[in-house]
Amino acid sequence: MAIRTRSVQMAVGDTERDGRPDVPRSVGEGDVSAPLVFVVDDDASIRDSLRRLITSVGFKVEVFPSARAFLGARRPEVAGCLVLDVRLPGLSGLDLQRELAATNAELPIIFLTGHGDIPMSVRAMKAGAVEFLTKPFREQELLDAIRSAIERDRTMRAERQERSELGRRYASLTPRERDVMAGIIAGLLNKQIAGELGTSEPTVKEQRGHVMAKMQAGSVAELVRIASRLGITPAGSGPVAGAAG
Repeated sequence: MAIRTRSVQMAVGDTERDGRPDVPRSVGEGDVSAPLVFVVDDDASIRDSLRRLITSVGFKVEVFPSARAFLGARRPEVAGCLVLDVRLPGLSGLDLQRELAATNAELPIIFLTGHGDIPMSVRAMKAGAVEFLTKPFREQELLDAIRSAIERDRTMRAERQERSELGRRYASLTPRERDVMAGIIAGLLNKQIAGELGTSEPTVKEQRGHVMAKMQAGSVAELVRIASRLGITPAGSGPVAGAAG
């Protein structure tokens, strides 16, 4: 493997997670929001080399000797990625990728292998892997892939947080307000919505105000964008209510 063991000058909270806690080598243990890189490899010397390399550029690292050990560990809610060997005892790296996908555990994966072939690489990338590196690889190549994966994870986390907040706002609407919102995003006027719902125009106007306030939308265009994020789309010329999830 073409990685060198380097002195750790910026190491932050690296830990061996194979049943024997390593002695912390950290200068930033208190920063619980710092990005975290998980390494899963059955070769202890490779785990140690990868840990030293990754911590040398300021990332926290936790290392595991097997896929099962990784699955059994608690993963903090911080941005990060998984550096994963393809060939592992028990569950393989590709098996672990499928296991994480099945449980909706969205974590960017960088695959490492000394035995990779094109079909294996294609399978991994199609399943969402960020990168597939064949040993030996250049240190900078791995570090660049890790930085890219962490940025991707930050983006995905921000999007999930936004969807969760928008979902909370939508859940605060009454059933009738949801009907009115569906009419608004379909481009209907208050009079038209009232006709569709069998109510009065003043009532719809009041409910429209409630919708805009609860959804924190400053304009119809913004409400349409929010509805799209929630999976609520108008059908034809009439109001359609229904969020995906």
